[in-house]
Amino acid sequence: MAEQKRDYYEVLGVAKDASDADIKKAYRQIAKKYHPDVNPSKEAEVIFKEASAAYAVLSDPDKRRQYDQFGHAAFDGGAGGYDYNNMNMDDIFSSFGDIFGDLFGGGASRRDPNAPRQGANVTYQIRITFDEAVHGCKKTLSVNMKDPCEDCHGSGAKPGTSPVTCPKCNGTGQVTFTRQSIFGVVRNVAACPDCRGAGKIIKDKCPACHGSGFITTKKSIEVTIPAGIDDGQAVRLREKGEPGINGGPRGDLLVYVSVARDSNFQRNGFDVYSTVPLSFTQAALGGEIRIPTVDGDVIYKIKAGTQTDTRIRLAGKGVPTLRNRDIRGDHYATLIVQTPTSLTAEQKRLFEQLDATFDTRFQALSKKEADGEKSTNSGESTGSDSQENSKKGKKKKFSEKLSDFFNPDED
Repeated sequence: MAEQKRDYYEVLGVAKDASDADIKKAYRQIAKKYHPDVNPSKEAEVIFKEASAAYAVLSDPDKRRQYDQFGHAAFDGGAGGYDYNNMNMDDIFSSFGDIFGDLFGGGASRRDPNAPRQGANVTYQIRITFDEAVHGCKKTLSVNMKDPCEDCHGSGAKPGTSPVTCPKCNGTGQVTFTRQSIFGVVRNVAACPDCRGAGKIIKDKCPACHGSGFITTKKSIEVTIPAGIDDGQAVRLREKGEPGINGGPRGDLLVYVSVARDSNFQRNGFDVYSTVPLSFTQAALGGEIRIPTVDGDVIYKIKAGTQTDTRIRLAGKGVPTLRNRDIRGDHYATLIVQTPTSLTAEQKRLFEQLDATFDTRFQALSKKEADGEKSTNSGESTGSDSQENSKKGKKKKFSEKLSDFFNPDED
């Protein structure tokens, strides 16, 4: 079953008695929004093709009269049918050159080949450290740059000669040709194949630059990398790219930054994350610890009984923002308690003595819990219950005993 086509007036959003000016205006508005040069999505291409088909019919008085009388059936069977779904976009572009020239400031058919044009941008990539990305730095680049040839002064012609006007395009840089399309005979404009759009031909090339008009030399350029730059971002150096054409300005140099990983810090936006190891005794007793940050060590006081995976926030100790280096992200440090894996005989003896104090304390706590339970149950608990609770207390993990010892519950 053939796909149902929408009414062309509906496609352009105009009334059936709309004037030619209204139809052209409506199509221009759609083209501005959905033209592939502006909106490269597939959905935009479908909308643009549909609008182009509608405009092709409604902008032609004869085709519009046939459409008003017979609708889409007037063009079925291939006699001037407008199925843009299978059409190349180039066909549409060449068919509506006057529209697109108005929309985008003039296409190839209106470009002056001798008008000044900006040169192309040049890209360069450097690798910097995490610390350089946080605090900023200066780098010296070795870049191949093109400068006008001193022998021919950028003309590309042998000294004593000059480029001549291209006889094929008469200096316009463009040639016009016609071809048969679904609209009939269509005039197309393309760059001149002889002068490649320059409008001039160099008969005797400069031997120094081989006719290019430029000499490539290696130059050292200093670039300032701002504090807070992130991986993949670029610094733009104005007019450090390719030379302009016909006296136009140079292009820009885009320096892309690759930031190396750091063994101590990870970055998310302008925040920094790290892990800080704590000894067993530091976690149990508390006190001052050193937390490394991007600005150096910070002294921080932790409380007794600090548990592993405790997260600390250090406000304003992260990465500076690009717009204002005085505004910074935060630093989040996760504390990791390290349990000793190898002990000397003396250390083992001391830990065993400490463990014995935990056992005595837990026996007392268990007795107190048993007495409380006996009171609650009106004397139903027995001494064996107290002993069982004492045994359960002894089965606690050593780290749990240590935490309870230094952080006893309030009676």
